[in-house]
Amino acid sequence: MALLRSVATVGSYTLVSRVFGFIRDILTAAILGAGPVADAFFVAQRLPNLFRSLFAEGAFNAAFVPLASGTLAEGGKPALRTFAEEAFAVLFTVLLIFVLLGEIFMPWLMTIMAPGFSAEPGKFDLVVMLTRITFPYLLFISLTALQGGLLNTVDRFAAPAATPILLNLFLIAGLLLMAHFHWQDGEVLAWALSAAGLAQFLWLLASCARAGVALRLRLPRLTPRVKQTLRIMGPGVLGAGVTQLNLVISTALASLLPGGSVSYLYYADRLNQLPLGVVGIAVATAILPPLSRQVRTGDLAGAVTTQNRGVELAFLLTLPAAAAFIVLAQPIMTVLFQRGAFGPVEAAATAAALSAYAAGLPAFVLVKVLAPGFFARHDTATPVKVAIAAMVTNLVLTVALMQFWAHVGIAIALSAAGWLQAITLRIAVAALGMAAIVLALRLMLASALAGPLMVRLGALSALVVAGFVVFGALILALGVTDWRELRGQLMRSPPRSPGQPA
Repeated sequence: MALLRSVATVGSYTLVSRVFGFIRDILTAAILGAGPVADAFFVAQRLPNLFRSLFAEGAFNAAFVPLASGTLAEGGKPALRTFAEEAFAVLFTVLLIFVLLGEIFMPWLMTIMAPGFSAEPGKFDLVVMLTRITFPYLLFISLTALQGGLLNTVDRFAAPAATPILLNLFLIAGLLLMAHFHWQDGEVLAWALSAAGLAQFLWLLASCARAGVALRLRLPRLTPRVKQTLRIMGPGVLGAGVTQLNLVISTALASLLPGGSVSYLYYADRLNQLPLGVVGIAVATAILPPLSRQVRTGDLAGAVTTQNRGVELAFLLTLPAAAAFIVLAQPIMTVLFQRGAFGPVEAAATAAALSAYAAGLPAFVLVKVLAPGFFARHDTATPVKVAIAAMVTNLVLTVALMQFWAHVGIAIALSAAGWLQAITLRIAVAALGMAAIVLALRLMLASALAGPLMVRLGALSALVVAGFVVFGALILALGVTDWRELRGQLMRSPPRSPGQPA
């Protein structure tokens, strides 16, 4: 019940944020449509969101929360606060330098992020200007993510979950100002984004103080715990942020397509993000602290149960949403967005992208839910390997499919890559669970494994059989396969070699 309550807390606030996000997107579509200014602004916010997901909400929190949970268990809130301040100081220093370098080299970054815009000098200059305004958002939202991870560690989920509401309120205000004063260049939206980042940071700064873990800015030092965080975080930069990296690849290649393609994918992705945020992020956020504690204390059976419960909740809440998006994409777009600068052509193009994205929605959510199981064990290598395979798949399929179906082919490629990542991670989770249980049985049978030969053979055989049974049960529980398919595979005759008698 505690897990369900935590998921409900995070999910309910995320749902409120998504409702405001819908209002924001409806206003954006009506005011900007899917034209060059919209394309430029969506690319401008993609870059800080990418690095936020990679370095803050993704890899940094994946490394920070398990270590923070262990520090809290061992030394209480004073030790936790000291560790958080050490991490905060290093993160602040690194990000400040990174933002300054980004401002200087922005034209070069935009050549990579939106290569197709280079053919239109006015559009390219606009995206460089807007991204320079939005880039400081990276600094504020990354520090906000650290504070959110700290609050989640002490089981305070409400304040971090409510933080995105501020972003939507600021952007809605910016859009209303644009409509009132007839501003068309998108600059006010870029300033609203950066201002929202500062507001979110101050909001959680106060929330940490109320929770008894107020942070002070220290001189940055690479303490042993910070070094451990960075060591775990390194490979996780790719593993935790693969979805954002795939979206960046999609955006870059979409910039090579006819104008409006970036906007079509953005609006479709925003709708797809509703269940991803409400379910996937909520479940992942809620299960990481208890998973970390269970792994830390050696409660491996409890960790497997927590992971499986998260998967069950994810499927229960995501599959109906995916089916509804696929079937109702066109009326959803028509009712929600078709007004003002967003006409029937834009609605139809975005609906096609939404259907393609929705096919991969369960996979995107599942990746969010499965990743904490690896992060809790400080295993970032496995998600990285899976992420690399997913990225390569996405790139190859995107280049191939966009030749035939333009922006819809890009969405199909992303969904296919998501399923590859999800299925591979589920198999890896089953293997981890099997290893944990077999290790426990091995310790229980230690005396038998040291006994006479026949006893040793019996004990070894029991461990092997137990491994197969546990792995089979876990892949069934995680939905990697079903019982009929598994039984068919086990009962199928092996292929005969040439010349082998029937």
